[in-house]
Amino acid sequence: MKVQPREAEAFCAKPPDAVVAVLVYGPDGGLVRERATALRASVVPDAEDPFRIAELTADDLKKDPALLRDEAQAIAFGGGRRVVKVRDAGDGLAKLFDSFLKEPAGDALIVVEAGDLAPRGLRKAFEGAKRGAAVACYRDEGEGLRTLIRQHLSAAGLQAAPDALEFLAARLGGDRRLTRQELDKLILYVGGSQPATVDLEAAEAVIGDTAERTLDDLALAVGAGDLQASLRDLARAWAEGANAITLLRAVSRHLQRLHLLSGEIAKGKRPDEAVKGLRPPVFWKHRGALAAQARGWPAARLGWALGRLLEAEAACKKTGAPTQLLAERALLEIAARAPRRR
Repeated sequence: MKVQPREAEAFCAKPPDAVVAVLVYGPDGGLVRERATALRASVVPDAEDPFRIAELTADDLKKDPALLRDEAQAIAFGGGRRVVKVRDAGDGLAKLFDSFLKEPAGDALIVVEAGDLAPRGLRKAFEGAKRGAAVACYRDEGEGLRTLIRQHLSAAGLQAAPDALEFLAARLGGDRRLTRQELDKLILYVGGSQPATVDLEAAEAVIGDTAERTLDDLALAVGAGDLQASLRDLARAWAEGANAITLLRAVSRHLQRLHLLSGEIAKGKRPDEAVKGLRPPVFWKHRGALAAQARGWPAARLGWALGRLLEAEAACKKTGAPTQLLAERALLEIAARAPRRR
């Protein structure tokens, strides 16, 4: 069974009784963990219950495949349905789960956590099974991300001003767990004695130094043609766990903004006015650099750079592609051809 995105939250909160195993996978590791936790809690509310929760890794199952059936059939001391969590799964476990799902054993709920997977192997085993299900976890974006921000702030008695909401939506969403952590920091910063509305100034003060800021720094460095800064920010982004496509899209959004700004400037608008009119708002420290880059980049070269990023993203999606190398090559190539290169 393939769970549709709009049904994922409800499914994980209360999976159908007929489902014995659920694969939770995707590039958003925080969301994978959050949904896996919801699945576990639907059966065993106490996360520390040692009798009803078993944890296995992919390596455990590769060394001893029989562990899966043994744990699925085990009876909890004191009774109650059990949960078997499998971490770090990959396509190497596809045959094992394909066999298990054809003839399930026991009544435990098997919750399998995995990273980004191609539509074959492990995904195919779960999506094609009558008693299995696959739940994809992609980064929050668009209206879905805005709803998440509103709900998280609302639970603390706060609401975001429109410009603050757009600012937050532009800088969060890469990882559900990190998004919630950053919003918790914002809630603490605003505090109960402050107004119930989170304004742009508060959002910039708290979110200004997050991992998302690394992407902004990288995009600005590439746009400025600063190779040294680009290499530094690339290294920092990899260390923070960013993936290649996230980096490529961050720079692509930056170049699209430059294209929009150059059009506004060509119509006679002052660069600083054009930058202030952008939505979501631009972090104040970056406004001058963005205006300067908008004046310097010719439209034809922006078109080439955006095409090069699309080409790199397509290459990264091929099975077995060296994604980090492909992304770095494309970004440094664009930086090398940027106007005002230092």
